Amino acid sequence: MINRQLLLTYLYLLVYILLSSGVILYNKWVLSPKYFNFPFPITLTMIHMGFSGMVAFFLVRVLKVVSPVKMTFEIYATCVIPISAFFASSLWFGNTAYLFISVAFIQMLKALMPVATFLMAVICGTDKLRCDVFLNMVLVSVGVVVSSYGEIHFNVVGTVYQVTGIFAEALRLVLTQVLLQKKGLTLNPITSLYYIAPCSFVFLFVPWCLLEKPGMEVSQIQFNFWIFFSNALCALALNFSIFLVIGRTGAVTIRVAGVLKDWILIALSTIIFPESTITRLNIIGYAVALCGVVMYNYLKVKDVRASQLPVESLPERAVKDLGIEKKSSDLYVPEDTKSSASGWNNTASDIMVDEEAPLIPSSRVSHLGRSQLGSHSE
Repeated sequence: MINRQLLLTYLYLLVYILLSSGVILYNKWVLSPKYFNFPFPITLTMIHMGFSGMVAFFLVRVLKVVSPVKMTFEIYATCVIPISAFFASSLWFGNTAYLFISVAFIQMLKALMPVATFLMAVICGTDKLRCDVFLNMVLVSVGVVVSSYGEIHFNVVGTVYQVTGIFAEALRLVLTQVLLQKKGLTLNPITSLYYIAPCSFVFLFVPWCLLEKPGMEVSQIQFNFWIFFSNALCALALNFSIFLVIGRTGAVTIRVAGVLKDWILIALSTIIFPESTITRLNIIGYAVALCGVVMYNYLKVKDVRASQLPVESLPERAVKDLGIEKKSSDLYVPEDTKSSASGWNNTASDIMVDEEAPLIPSSRVSHLGRSQLGSHSE
């Protein structure tokens, strides 16, 4: 039984790495003028949001996998709409960056995510300025600057889009903690898609009408249904793969898997897209930034472990073995607890987020949703 569970854990990690890398490469292929040539990132993001919203509606209202939360107009207006706006902005800017810079360089720039999240958390007052964390942030920033200096095809516009998307996502994470936690509202992955995806779709509609709709009317690009359907399906599958991985692993495992994914993705991008040339200075700079990220992850995991109460350290599987029945509203806490946007003792800077599926930053997921999805996957 132990070997089977361990095998499933590694299988979920492998699926997560493959899907995350695949979605990024797929988006690049769809948007790049040299390949599929669909230079409309807002449209692509709207397709993802529309598809995810419809699937979430089907799971919540038809299959009733999870129950919707008590959502008032006040909470929706003051919490969901701002969070959805920054979420849509981060995806919009991130996808637009694919038009100008390579996948490898984008992954190197994404090393700035802990820096952006930490800065936003300090500004919003959800985290304190610490010397050790600040030095890690400086190390990451220096590494990214060195990597950017060594980029052969450096593009200012693409870099600005990507960095802006990173900071928009960081602000969304902080707002998720500040607004939802203040209201006492906890969204699991499915209900996050249910509420946020449609709102993000509406938010993107206005810039789409102004920026992309006129160009699409005169464009000769053919809309291929299966290309966009499979692309949206991969993005949705990535969300649920993170859902399953978080339910079986802890902070250290997921963060290591994320680092491994970045290296694999950088290597694959140079093979699939020959124009993605990596220089020695790129590698040196990214290695320096990665050292800062690894040290930062170590400090945050150490802080989370130290802040846990003895009762919270009881593994979920042990609780299940004792026959304790959990309600559908209870939250699942993995053995090696990661911090989350909805966590009680954690800060926004602790959050692990996958850039292509950022609706699921939390390690605390619905027990009911986890058991339902877990039973289907096994």
